[in-house]
Amino acid sequence: MKKESKIILFKDKQIRRHWDKEKEIWYFSIIDIIETLTQTDRPRKYWNDLKIKLKKEGNELSGKIGQLKMQSSDGKYYFTDVADTETTLRIVQSIPSPNAEPFKLWLAHLPTSDIGKLIFPHFFLVFVCEHFIIYTG
Repeated sequence: MKKESKIILFKDKQIRRHWDKEKEIWYFSIIDIIETLTQTDRPRKYWNDLKIKLKKEGNELSGKIGQLKMQSSDGKYYFTDVADTETTLRIVQSIPSPNAEPFKLWLAHLPTSDIGKLIFPHFFLVFVCEHFIIYTG
């Protein structure tokens, strides 16, 4: 993967993400998140169906979804749908999965995840205090 891209793990499942230097935000592979939360064999189909459902409900995420070339498991680069942290959280909330809540907590604790400060202020405060104590001794 390129320097700006990185694979992170949630419950031993790989999730690709890309750092936008100019905007200083992470973009996450939606397909990877869908696959992780639903354990479906067809995450692209699930994502397409979910987009249709969200559009019918009046939720316009299409303007907030981007596409980036990311390295696939076969080593080749393909365009994949990506979303920033806030949009990723909205998508996760639309997926009925027992892993949705743990995923949101995990997402909130990732470095540079401002959404965690907004959605889980208590957890963010504990996270900062723990790291401050660790680094200051």
